[in-house]
Amino acid sequence: MQVVKEMNEYGHEQIVFARDEKTGLRAIIAVHSTVLGPALGGSRFWNYTSEDDALFDVLRLSRGMTLKNAAAGLRLGGGKAVIIGDPKQLKSREFFHTYGGFINSLGGKYYTAEDVNIGASDVAQINEVTKFVTGTPDVSGNPSPFTARGVYMGMKAGANVKFGSDSLKGKIIAVQGLGSVGYALCEHLYKDGAKLKVFDINPAVMEKAQKELGANIVTADELLTADCDIFAPCAMGAVLNTENVKNLKCKLVAGAANNVLMDAATGDALDKLGILYLPDYIVNAGGVINCGVEICDGAYDVDAVNARVDKIYDTTLKIIALAKERNISTYKAADDYALGIVEANRI
Repeated sequence: MQVVKEMNEYGHEQIVFARDEKTGLRAIIAVHSTVLGPALGGSRFWNYTSEDDALFDVLRLSRGMTLKNAAAGLRLGGGKAVIIGDPKQLKSREFFHTYGGFINSLGGKYYTAEDVNIGASDVAQINEVTKFVTGTPDVSGNPSPFTARGVYMGMKAGANVKFGSDSLKGKIIAVQGLGSVGYALCEHLYKDGAKLKVFDINPAVMEKAQKELGANIVTADELLTADCDIFAPCAMGAVLNTENVKNLKCKLVAGAANNVLMDAATGDALDKLGILYLPDYIVNAGGVINCGVEICDGAYDVDAVNARVDKIYDTTLKIIALAKERNISTYKAADDYALGIVEANRI
């Protein structure tokens, strides 16, 4: 992959490649934009098949963070980091101290937080060597519950438009991925009376969902073609493309995963099929709102955070209305909305 070419295409300011032989650390830190403020985005620990895959992921994720933070009304730019390797084999205090040193070397241009396979205890170890972290256990903690709350509120807003009521009682919701966010989302949905179909690569967590939430366990392939009202992708990105959306049997797509759609063409395809897509970085912004308050507001108030997260309901309605007004997909409407905020603040 031609890095500079890709940076030009996505509009990145800086890409940092980090390597440490002693700990086995291999990471890429991508700063997409600092127009609105320091770049904020979590660190993802994943055993990527190749470095090209890791770079592709971090480029898309970091751009998505710029859009997410802007749309959420935060005075923060967008960035992301990916750590390449098996977290079960590589994690140690020394490992995260080394990683934290690389973050610290950016001098506050990038703040990190939890993401896939990075928990609050890992962030605490990074915090031992750099202050440029958020979601720390002694302040706001794991942002996952706030992410789940935001997706739930966005889903209710979408349901109000698509089904005429924001109650999810009796709605069949297919949830892909039962990590810390996906499972918390399922708990919200269960309390609201929804019926769940679930898949996760971890059989134990599926059994837990079946036992605690009455979920129906299905296979990965079955989930994408399941009869349901709402499909909620809460695992990795690029789940939907122009071909497999033809097999969806839902009326609404809303989930916690980042970069759910492969590209803008997929957003157009969903629109033509009459499936309402709620842009991921609009509805899954609860976690960064929590982290943003920790960084920007000084004093941390969980009730104030929840109040801001709940406004995702209103933002979702705004994006749907904008799409209708301009006769474009919600995917494009969200980009127009967020990029408009960034450009208005560019010096």
